[in-house]
Amino acid sequence: MALRNAILLRGMLLGTLWLVLSGFAPSGLVIGLPAVAAAIGLSVRLLPPATGRRPWWALPLIPGFIWRSLLGGLDVARRALDPRMPLSPGWRTLPRGLPAGGSFLIGTQYSLMPGTLVAGTRQGQYLVHLLDDRQALEPPLRRDEARLERALSPDRS
Repeated sequence: MALRNAILLRGMLLGTLWLVLSGFAPSGLVIGLPAVAAAIGLSVRLLPPATGRRPWWALPLIPGFIWRSLLGGLDVARRALDPRMPLSPGWRTLPRGLPAGGSFLIGTQYSLMPGTLVAGTRQGQYLVHLLDDRQALEPPLRRDEARLERALSPDRS
């Protein structure tokens, strides 16, 4: 079932891409159909369909990311424009709650937000640089890790 759905979805996406690139020319189908079929076969072999994944469960991460980006941007602007430059930069390590792939996604998300930079992971810890080392970082990080873990975990029903 997952394989069939993956083939159909990839076929629709790759077929649409081919049609757009060929300018919807019927003559493009002579090369396009075999090319799309080969691309589908190759994509299924190189990236087999995952079963039990729920990527839509990651959607709740988006509003929080946007909100924290907005607040972080305002905070950085306030600090930059304040003549006293109220900064308290520092490094913090936080326990990593996800395996390597998931922690990379969370680290990337947090690095895109103003005032934070996840410089990497070491010995099961995130290494985070902050413009204000007094800010609370762990509670939202744990919530986002839990949401991402639910999205990436196989169904347990």
